[in-house]
Amino acid sequence: MSLTVYLSGEIHTDWREQIIEGAYGLDVHFESPVTDHAASDDCGVAILGEEPNKYWHDHKGAMVNAIRTRKGIVGADVVVVRFGEKYKQWNAAFDAGYAAALGKSLIILSQPEHQHPLKEVHAAALAVAEEPVQVVEILRYVLTGKLPG
Repeated sequence: MSLTVYLSGEIHTDWREQIIEGAYGLDVHFESPVTDHAASDDCGVAILGEEPNKYWHDHKGAMVNAIRTRKGIVGADVVVVRFGEKYKQWNAAFDAGYAAALGKSLIILSQPEHQHPLKEVHAAALAVAEEPVQVVEILRYVLTGKLPG
């Protein structure tokens, strides 16, 4: 068995690298959004032309980025969504909802103090982890049937 895993959400820490490194040797292919914040914000205007209005600037970027995001989520066997310290990450919540609506296996990676604001997102997930290593252990178990340790 092999898995394609889409790593969505917070882009300011190394959680993706921790999961990818931890899953070394497993039959897993990882996909993710563009994690260069400036490139992600400005891709629409860099490709389609400048916008004097910030709303349209952001809108163009969101639309271009959505091409990659939709492809990644649709093609994934498992979607991992990380909510960082500031839980008001609307794009992460949207990706989690989109994945849930598609019936994707969803793992949420979040902190215990965000249990209440993320309760609906957590309820849609098959697992809620607090650390990247727990995501790795879930993937290892799914692929090998082996428990940690």
